[in-house]
Amino acid sequence: MSTPLVDDMPDGLTRRARAFIGRHGVRGAARPVEDHRQWWLERDVPAAVVDRMAAFQARWGGLLLPPVPQYDGGPRHLDPDSPEQDPAGWWFEAGTQRTAVPYAFLVGPSGEFGIQGDEWAPLHATVEGWVESLALAHDASQRAKQITRLVGDDVDGIDGIDGIDLSGHEPVREVRGLADTWWRGPDSLVCVYSGEATAMAFPRGRVALVCSGLADRGLRGGVDGDA
Repeated sequence: MSTPLVDDMPDGLTRRARAFIGRHGVRGAARPVEDHRQWWLERDVPAAVVDRMAAFQARWGGLLLPPVPQYDGGPRHLDPDSPEQDPAGWWFEAGTQRTAVPYAFLVGPSGEFGIQGDEWAPLHATVEGWVESLALAHDASQRAKQITRLVGDDVDGIDGIDGIDLSGHEPVREVRGLADTWWRGPDSLVCVYSGEATAMAFPRGRVALVCSGLADRGLRGGVDGDA
C-alpha cells in the first residue's frame, strides 16, 4: 500500500521540489536491489553498477509523482531494473512506463535521466533535475494565466510569441536541462521538450510550453528555485 512521503524526503532539492513531493508524492513498495545482486553479478554486471542501482533505489525507489506534460506522463514510479551495457557504459531502467510508448526511461552511465528509443536522449543531467522539472511544470500549470503549446516547426518561432523573447530569459539551473530545457523570465516560464524528437528522429515530437502571467503569482526570478 502506498503511503504519503513524510520522513523520507530526498535531500538536495529546492524548496519547490520538496513541497511538490510532500504534497503530491507517494512512496510505494519497490523491489529490493540487494535481493537480485547475486543474480546480476553472476551475469557479469559489475558490482559498481549494482551499487549505483541500490543508491538510486534508496533515494528514489517506489516514488510515484504526478505525470509530466510530455512522454505520456513519464514513469509510473521510480524503480531501478534491467542493467545493460553498450560502448558508452552501463545503463539501468529508471521505472516502467505509464502507457505504451516506444522508448524506455533510463539512468545513463553518468547519472543522466533520459529516454532510449532508436537513439539515446538524455533529458536532464541528473534524476534530481527530472524531479525539479516535474515540480516546476506542476507549479506553472497551476499559476500561469495562460499556457501556449507549440509543436514541431512552430517551436523554432517561439521568440515573440505573446511578447516572449528568450533573450530576456535565463536557464532554470535546477532542472539541469539537456534535451529538455526551461527558461525563466520576469513574468513567464518557457519549456522545450526535445526528448522524443531526438530519441525517435521525429521532429514533430518537439514541444514547447510558454507559461505567461507569472509576475505576481509566486514564480518570479530564482527565489522559489533556490535550495
